[in-house]
Amino acid sequence: MKMDTSIAAVVTGGASGLGEAAARALAQAGVKVALFDRNAERGLMVASEIGGVFCEVDVTDDASVATGFAAARKAHGQERILINCAGIVAGAKTVSRNRETGVLGHFPMDLFAKIVAVNLTGSFRCIALSAHGMAALEPLDGERGVIVNTASVAATDGQIGQAAYTASKAGIVGLTLPVARDLAAESIRVNTILPGIMETPMMAAMPPAVHDSLSVSVPFPKRLGRAEEFASLVLEIVRNGYLNGEGIRLDGAIRLPPK
Repeated sequence: MKMDTSIAAVVTGGASGLGEAAARALAQAGVKVALFDRNAERGLMVASEIGGVFCEVDVTDDASVATGFAAARKAHGQERILINCAGIVAGAKTVSRNRETGVLGHFPMDLFAKIVAVNLTGSFRCIALSAHGMAALEPLDGERGVIVNTASVAATDGQIGQAAYTASKAGIVGLTLPVARDLAAESIRVNTILPGIMETPMMAAMPPAVHDSLSVSVPFPKRLGRAEEFASLVLEIVRNGYLNGEGIRLDGAIRLPPK
């Protein structure tokens, strides 16, 4: 799909990290960008810098997502590009033992549900609402829209304490092909990126020793991935009309160990 001022995009989780990088890259390519995020202060700042619009959206809430799409479409028209980057991460073992008391505990079910609600169900909620709008458009260069989801290499390399996060990201990988097949008749493509260990604000806040050990664990290049490399892949997926139903690892050939 071409990218210019006639094209609108929505980026969830667009106020920071990988979502912000994708939003900036799309705006630089000429696309009109709307950011969905819960961080209004940062979202408004990024939107102002890229000439976009910010919509305060909770991807776990039907009404919030519907309101966000309505606001984005009022500002820019129906989006032809959706980039799903909204997500959270939290860890706990399925069963764990307190080192001091020996008391057994298990993964908090409310936390498991929250991670799946944001990462997996939230992504699908945005896919469904966006694709519904895209399907009403006239095809442009043979397609009506492009959807790019964000999973993680944890989808296949789940580590200790990451059952919920891994399940949510594996779910995103798993829905990619069936949703691409669902939307094929509407000329809408769907792909998913599986980032490895990326240089995000969260990673930058870690102690240098942790940062260095993670970098060394990457086969090549021996460093963390850069947000702009993620954004570059987003642009290529949007441009390349034959990429569909695919999960693409962006990870420097890393395979995560158990812990």
